[in-house]
Amino acid sequence: MNVEWKRFLVAQQTHFPEATPPSERFIVPLTHLAVLTISGEDAGTFLQGQVTCHVLELNATQSSLGAICNPKGRVLAVFLLIKCPEGFLMVLPAEQREAVKKRLTPYILRSRVIITDSIDEWCLLGMSDEGHQHGVFSTSVDTAFRVYLDHRQLLIAKPVEAISIWQTQTALGFQTTDSAYWRYLDIIAGLPWLSTATAEAYIPQMLNLDQLGGISFTKGCYTGQEVIARTHYLGKAKRAMFLAECQLAYTPEPNTLIYLEGLSTAQVSIDDAELSSGKVLMAERQGDDCKMLIVMPICDTTHFQLKLDNQHTLILLEPSVLV
Repeated sequence: MNVEWKRFLVAQQTHFPEATPPSERFIVPLTHLAVLTISGEDAGTFLQGQVTCHVLELNATQSSLGAICNPKGRVLAVFLLIKCPEGFLMVLPAEQREAVKKRLTPYILRSRVIITDSIDEWCLLGMSDEGHQHGVFSTSVDTAFRVYLDHRQLLIAKPVEAISIWQTQTALGFQTTDSAYWRYLDIIAGLPWLSTATAEAYIPQMLNLDQLGGISFTKGCYTGQEVIARTHYLGKAKRAMFLAECQLAYTPEPNTLIYLEGLSTAQVSIDDAELSSGKVLMAERQGDDCKMLIVMPICDTTHFQLKLDNQHTLILLEPSVLV
């Protein structure tokens, strides 16, 4: 995180506050996210051959989710890709930026591409966007890059501009809170951010990235494309991502087991050692209300109960998928 930005947040005593915003007008420092900059004359064509989304269709007014996969089609990281004058800004979990840079760098070869860890250059904020109508992942640029997520904005700004935006919005009555609240809203929206613990465990369709516009099935080859396309054209993913809730006094860790009690083999489209279980992808609490994205077998959900760690009952919800 940029030192100037960090000092400002600490001085404002808003770096990691515990309170949930009491109103729908809020602003959040997104300290859990970071930016990789992919620049150079060949940045677009380079990324087009490495990621799942259609990079060459992006422009100054439209961004996209996407994924970086291994040759077996398993997702290393989910990202938000924004077109900028220098090339592209790739927003992703801060803990994954080094692994993604390491994965992409060997493919550069003779391409005119530079991948830069811009965690000290760009600051990320999130805030509510009440009363405005925008297309999902539509983008605008003023003093910051603004990506619209339904009734929210994700902002990417240089430190001076980020501080100015923060001061302006708080003066207008926007409440401050921590990044856990933003992650809670991302879960409700069905945004499948990965972590080091969940990397390379799922193909993109298991994370609903096809529903979120994060996969192009027409653009041609990219790393992992053969497995992803075969799943799309010749069958379907045997697992999918679901939104669930539970009353808990703690936040489950990624990969916590979800048991499907009362499930028979005839009710699922998968036949393996993990027939009767799913896993937590990500979870976040507000008070005792815990929302989580879970990946589990695709099956008739009316004949069994979901149990977290074989103890707590989960209730499946409809995610507010951003499409």
